[in-house]
Amino acid sequence: METPHYPFRLAYRVSMKIKVFHIGLFVLLFVFGHLANAQKSREELEKEKKENLEKISQAEKILNQTTSKKKATIGQLNALNYKIEAQQSLTNSISNELNLLNQKLNEIGSIINSMESDLDKMKAEYASMLYATQKSNQSLSKLAYIFASASFYEMFMRLKYMEYYGKMRRQQAAQIEMIKDLLIRQKESVEEVRLEKSTLLQEQIFRNRELNKLKQQQSDLVAELNKREKQVKSEIEDRKKAVDNLEKIIADLIKKEIEKSSKGASSTKFALTPEAKELSDSFAGNRNKLFWPVTSGFISQKFGTHPHPVYKNIQINNDGIDIQTNENEEIRAVFDGEVRNVAFIPGMNNVVMVQHGEYFTVYAKLKDVKVKKGDKITAKETLGIVYTDNDGTSEVQFQVWKNNQKLNPEQWLFKK
Repeated sequence: METPHYPFRLAYRVSMKIKVFHIGLFVLLFVFGHLANAQKSREELEKEKKENLEKISQAEKILNQTTSKKKATIGQLNALNYKIEAQQSLTNSISNELNLLNQKLNEIGSIINSMESDLDKMKAEYASMLYATQKSNQSLSKLAYIFASASFYEMFMRLKYMEYYGKMRRQQAAQIEMIKDLLIRQKESVEEVRLEKSTLLQEQIFRNRELNKLKQQQSDLVAELNKREKQVKSEIEDRKKAVDNLEKIIADLIKKEIEKSSKGASSTKFALTPEAKELSDSFAGNRNKLFWPVTSGFISQKFGTHPHPVYKNIQINNDGIDIQTNENEEIRAVFDGEVRNVAFIPGMNNVVMVQHGEYFTVYAKLKDVKVKKGDKITAKETLGIVYTDNDGTSEVQFQVWKNNQKLNPEQWLFKK
């Protein structure tokens, strides 16, 4: 078979380049997919930002309640620390978002450079094809070229070459237009991302200034609390007595209930009826899923032993968690159960104990109580109203027990 003329050899080379372009287009689509995944990450960051803004707003409301008393208090410091933590998390989210935008700009820039290079090459190849066609037409007409064939087979092959050549020219022109369109879209994307980045940078500057102001407030507040060291330490001692008293009442009641279920036999575990076991198993199955006892607020003091937020040489022990909230906030049951005790303890105010099979939940520091001993209650039912002390701090003490063992309530509540 005779070797095809130059235009057809060129068409063959162009067809190979179009195949390479298709591979390159696949790579671009992969990169676009990567950018889409990055966008998902950005959506997650936006969600995180929204959550932190809600926390800041919540902390601000609680902080205003405590600062209205014009006196430095631990409750005020806890609210300020919570706000600082949320503000720091917010600035971190903004920084991460800026990093994603920079990454996106770099990736789009690489795509644009690659596409511009491909476009230049394809334009050059297309120009060569047009020149070769013109040159071929000057020397030999298409019809003459076909009938100059030495055999029927050769004439058939020349017809196929011409058809193939025309197809390549059309494809090449279409690919050039497609790349031009993609380039325009990518350059528009660059401008959009740059505008987003500029707006985000301004927000970052503002949030960093706010964070520095909060840290200064924190420093001033700690200094004020240090001036009141004697009084604050006296309050710590009073709290310790109240906590010890509450622990004794809870432990004694649980012991009596265990003995009652065991019909006087010595035991450290409940002898459960089928109904009580079903409730107990259901409670256990809702670990990390229980409702919070308040609809808004933050954990101001964690479970276990830890240093005091101001006086690091003093250790604070907590049998549950303290949740600082808004004034007159309703206290809710975290799960179905039965009220086993309602008591008043100095320093802890009103206390409600609810039994869930072999589990107990305890709610202390209530101003008003809406339930009584023996009441069957459901999850999210109101037990009472939170107590607000003379410093303006509204805080509920929440505990979880299994038989006579204290558990970390934070591991039972759903993650906010």
